[in-house]
Amino acid sequence: MLWRGGQALRRFSTGRVCFKNKLKVALIGQSLFGQEVYSHLCKEGHRVVGVFTVPDKDGKADPLALAAEKNGTPVFKFPRWRVKGKTIKEVAEAYRSVGAELNVLPFCTQFIPMDVIDGPKHGSIIYHPSILPRHRGASAINWTLIMGDKKAGFSVFWADDGLDTGPILLQRSCDVEPNDTVDALYNRFLFPEGIKAMVEAVQLIADGKAPRIPQSEEGATYEGIQKKENAKISWNQSAEALHNWIRGHDKVPGAWAEINGQLMVRNLQFEDGKMIPASQYFSSGEMSMVELTAEEVKVAETIKVIWAGILSNVPAIEDSTDFFKSGASSMDVARLVEEIRQKCGGLQLQNEDVYMATKFEDFIQKVVRKLRGEDQEAELVVDYVSKEINDMTVKMPYQCFINGQFTDAEDGQTYDTINPTDGSTICKVSYASLVDVDKAVAAAKDAFENGEWGRMNARDRGRLMYRLADLMEEKQEELATIEALDSGAVYTLALKTHIGMSVQTFRYFAGWCDKIQGSTIPINQARPNRNLTFTKKEPLGVCAIIIPWNYPLMMLAWKSAACLAAGNTLVLKPAQVTPLTALKFAELSVKAGFPKGVINIIPGSGGVVGQHLSEHPDIRKLGFTGSTLIGKQIMKSCAISNLKKVSLELGGKSPLIIFSDCELDKAVRMGMGAVFFNKGENCIAAGRLFVEESIHDEFVTRVVEEIKKMKIGDPLDRSTDHGPQNHKAHLEKLLQYCEAGVKEGATLVYGGRQVQRPGFFMEPTVFTDVEDHMYLAKEESFGPIMVISKFQNGDVDGVLQRANNTEYGLASGVFTRDINKAMYVSEKLEAGTVFINTYNKTDVAAPFGGFKQSGFGKDLGEEALNEYLKTKTVTLEY
Repeated sequence: MLWRGGQALRRFSTGRVCFKNKLKVALIGQSLFGQEVYSHLCKEGHRVVGVFTVPDKDGKADPLALAAEKNGTPVFKFPRWRVKGKTIKEVAEAYRSVGAELNVLPFCTQFIPMDVIDGPKHGSIIYHPSILPRHRGASAINWTLIMGDKKAGFSVFWADDGLDTGPILLQRSCDVEPNDTVDALYNRFLFPEGIKAMVEAVQLIADGKAPRIPQSEEGATYEGIQKKENAKISWNQSAEALHNWIRGHDKVPGAWAEINGQLMVRNLQFEDGKMIPASQYFSSGEMSMVELTAEEVKVAETIKVIWAGILSNVPAIEDSTDFFKSGASSMDVARLVEEIRQKCGGLQLQNEDVYMATKFEDFIQKVVRKLRGEDQEAELVVDYVSKEINDMTVKMPYQCFINGQFTDAEDGQTYDTINPTDGSTICKVSYASLVDVDKAVAAAKDAFENGEWGRMNARDRGRLMYRLADLMEEKQEELATIEALDSGAVYTLALKTHIGMSVQTFRYFAGWCDKIQGSTIPINQARPNRNLTFTKKEPLGVCAIIIPWNYPLMMLAWKSAACLAAGNTLVLKPAQVTPLTALKFAELSVKAGFPKGVINIIPGSGGVVGQHLSEHPDIRKLGFTGSTLIGKQIMKSCAISNLKKVSLELGGKSPLIIFSDCELDKAVRMGMGAVFFNKGENCIAAGRLFVEESIHDEFVTRVVEEIKKMKIGDPLDRSTDHGPQNHKAHLEKLLQYCEAGVKEGATLVYGGRQVQRPGFFMEPTVFTDVEDHMYLAKEESFGPIMVISKFQNGDVDGVLQRANNTEYGLASGVFTRDINKAMYVSEKLEAGTVFINTYNKTDVAAPFGGFKQSGFGKDLGEEALNEYLKTKTVTLEY
């Protein structure tokens, strides 16, 4: 793979040091590496007066441009700097206008004219990923590995009119490890240390201490960009040279050999079907066999006799003898396990041990490791934040959960998660970086392709999910307390809905694990032969799940339970403001016995973690619940990257139609629930109520009377009806929503204000006289705001037209005693869910999802499984 800043996977935070001298810097380049250099220069007090980067690609700005624009730094996006060898006048003028004292080129793919290079007072410095003068040129990292260098490193040098020939300012080096790849070397050293070195170099210049050491031509090399046609493997080399050639060419352009045509060598498959990355082929670990003690040899010999007794058709048990390929069945597995227990001193194996090591050699290694205790999973280490609250000790993990372990973010960054009840900080939570995302995806991919999860019997998979549901139920009070602390959910509601439905969801999908089936299909026969065609339902692989903040654990369950039941592995990003129950869930998944890498939880921002998940080439499906705006961006990124399968549950403006022939008491009670349930932070909340004219005034009066009875307060108080809004920014948005309604002429009947107490509390609010053109009639509030419009008596079709006059179609409802009217209205309403004489009645067995700009795809029910499965058609002739 050619060295590219766009491959940067690591964010690095340097300690802040205050210096007296600062410079005005022009940053010329691109990529995440450029972005990090920019951020750290700003952090150290240097003034970046202009950023010169590449134009947007596919409508997406370069990361450096995004960071600079967000910070208010002037950004210039030129496709080129010169034409026919001459600097473009407009470009030069734009550059001179910023008045830079130094040009910094952390990574730049454009040719910069020498009048720009030499223009500033201090000239220009460039980063290059090799120890110059060795490996000048564009593929320096690749050639470092290809040539078998023992040392790798980088140089920061003064730009001149040569090709990577300018005087050296500083250099750094590291050892090349035996199994380093291009990415590993870059992420481990060249990226993080390169950022620090660029910042250090700028400060040396500012302080007048920067050296200019001429490059020696002794040992200088130049290698051009390696292309596919030059990457063919020559087998008449040593194993080490082959290893270096393959790993140095990485995935792009990729080493290849002529085997009935060209074959890219990315992974190697052994005769037994085992796959390993090509870069690891010559690793001694792949070739080693555990050495046995005398006692272990006796056990191995006893087991060989047992195998011979079961596999009586096999002349001799060899190391390569495969238990099942030699004719053994599941009954033989039970016999093997029990006979070993009886004849080998009570050695306790599981049936799964046999399925995981089917060759005799592998089986003996597994037995020996079990005898030595080496097969035991490392104990989960959890660094809790503990709080004495709600008459219990609540223990909350706060780190990223990757590959079965809790770990700090790669760069050590954290952020505060806030208790909306009083605005206090609950704890600091790891703020995942791009490196953490890649680690999580790699762990999930390895678990799917190489781990026991991918080979696990579907029924055993279901058993793990049942066990996890049991643990969630066992810890339901603690989970509900965390949910109340982190999201402001009323405890009693959290106990029943947030946690209760999460438990039900996992139990429901656990039951589906061994019931996922394909079908047989009759097709035309190709006489005289006959054909059989059947379909198989298969898991997709690594799935990403991005969930919102209104039901943190329940939204996790709705998506991840179906995903896991289908046999996938997952990387889940909880909402940045509500990460704690997801991390507690991760802890419970380990206790339930889920293999490492199957479930990964990475808290952080949508702009970093969520965006990288949507673009990641190893993710095959992304499930998202959130706003329509973000959903569109995710869908675009998924399409551009690798055409990921996508399911989206997006915004809503759900209409609730209340006819005069309804049961009014019930309509009032359930209409209020349709709006105020979970503080209005409910994706299917009734965003607009249409009330028939003849009962409109009485309905409004009764609603206001009932609101006045509601208790607003601490969500942990069992008598509280209405807790705080989820976070401060959301509360402010709701208050602005109310102001917009008043300005447009809607009648504010009740509420519309923040409650005067600590925290993010808002009064339940009622608007009437809302006309179809108003902002309140069109846009979702996602809060405790009832928006009421009246409709003429008997005008069924008219109110249906108004109800459907929205780009959303998530849910809807109707209250009437007339069953014919109810069925007619339900048929005409354009929404994924229609409630009749009820509301908010969701069930784990009933599919849930929207129409139009409310998204597509389903959560819950059998249909949800199809979101995480692919169908394969198999046809054979006989």
